[in-house]
Amino acid sequence: MHQQVNRASRKIIVIGNGAIAVEPNIATVQLEVVTMDEQLSVAQQENAVTMNNVIQSLLRLGIPRENIKTVSYTISPRYDYVDGQQVFRGYEVSNAISVKITDIQQVGRVIDTAVENGANRVSNIQFTVEDTERYRQGAIVQALRNAQMKARTIAAELQVQVEPQPVKIIEVEQGGQPVPLQTFAKTDQVTTPIEGGQILITATLRVQFQY
Repeated sequence: MHQQVNRASRKIIVIGNGAIAVEPNIATVQLEVVTMDEQLSVAQQENAVTMNNVIQSLLRLGIPRENIKTVSYTISPRYDYVDGQQVFRGYEVSNAISVKITDIQQVGRVIDTAVENGANRVSNIQFTVEDTERYRQGAIVQALRNAQMKARTIAAELQVQVEPQPVKIIEVEQGGQPVPLQTFAKTDQVTTPIEGGQILITATLRVQFQY
């Protein structure tokens, strides 16, 4: 008696990967003004004046006000240790803003202008892409084609005929994260060089075929 094979149980399951490299078109940078004085009111006043100068300089560059937002404001007492004794130094006031830049070529100029007008910390430079979803759809198509190719390769090696249409598709991973730049360096050039590089938008699919 021949045992009947359940065809539905004959499966090939593969992981398909797709990736699209995209030039970033949006940058965000965190600019910070840090001041210190023995008198808190003096440190606060100096900080407020300097940060206002920074913001006004950015507005003059054409950065829309809605693209500038405060991300933190902190006040911290600072101490030195002399001969094992804690000596009060004063109060440190820190005000940080996040600036969204829609012209990538202007990133270096924005940083230089902010520093020239009093910003003394620059951090968290990130590059992103507007309309990431459009590119991700392309990565999904690539991932599906990659899965189909893998399934055909496996089927050929097993000498079986795989159905061309998958019976199950699961998206298991999404990509397209911003590319961070950790630091910047002030140089003798006219503008601080900042390179956005590329953003790799990826998709991963778990695809099941029958044969």
